[in-house]
Amino acid sequence: MAFSLLAILAYLAAAALLVADLRRGRGERWPWLSLAACAVLLHACAHVMAWRASGATDLHFFAALSLVGLGMAALTALFGAGGRMAALGVLVYPLAALVLALYAGYGHRVAEPLDWRLQLHAWSALLAYATLAVGALLAVMLWLQERALRQHRFHAWSQALPPLTELETLLFRTLTVGFLLLSATLLTGVLFVADLFAQHLVHKTVLSVLSWLLFGALLLGRWRWGWRGRVAVRWTLAAMALLVLAFFGSKAVLELVLHRTS
Repeated sequence: MAFSLLAILAYLAAAALLVADLRRGRGERWPWLSLAACAVLLHACAHVMAWRASGATDLHFFAALSLVGLGMAALTALFGAGGRMAALGVLVYPLAALVLALYAGYGHRVAEPLDWRLQLHAWSALLAYATLAVGALLAVMLWLQERALRQHRFHAWSQALPPLTELETLLFRTLTVGFLLLSATLLTGVLFVADLFAQHLVHKTVLSVLSWLLFGALLLGRWRWGWRGRVAVRWTLAAMALLVLAFFGSKAVLELVLHRTS
């Protein structure tokens, strides 16, 4: 619990420092980036300590949600360290604090041990969701920036974003990595999950495949026809919505409503 509390405070402090830094336009990223890195480490420690206490890796709803938030925060810190898209932390760090708070308050459950094959499948899925969720946030920022340029309304927040072409490039690089991780998730599911089309997995499988097809079509359209702008935003958000329904939607219904293990 102490690790969780410290991580939440560090996330919120990092977000506050980042907002102040963006308002001043000084570009002093190390104070907030150091806090963000500490928050990520503390967040990871909170899960590791919980797993040691239970003797197994907990991947139930709130735990999985918290791990996705951890992945998003880690990716955002990496972007910030590289001097690109630091403004993403304004959204991601409070979100990571929120899902960690939910996990600390409601998420600890008795977990069943998983063999290495199912763990590989689960971890590739969590990494894919975290990466593609960051991509979805980048798509929203791309849409907002493009809209501001069309309307000739240059808000203070738009000055904190990189140029439109750089933001678009970062979006598609993120989506490419996320697509590869999602492909690995589906492949390990086919290879290692005993009954991929069991009653409580069939909708998850179908929605995940549909999301994979949408992301793949978007990347193909980008490579072949140069898709960009609003087209890229719509496809990204539609594919991400399917992915959220596939994983967290099904887990929420099964675990929180029906009180079954997904």
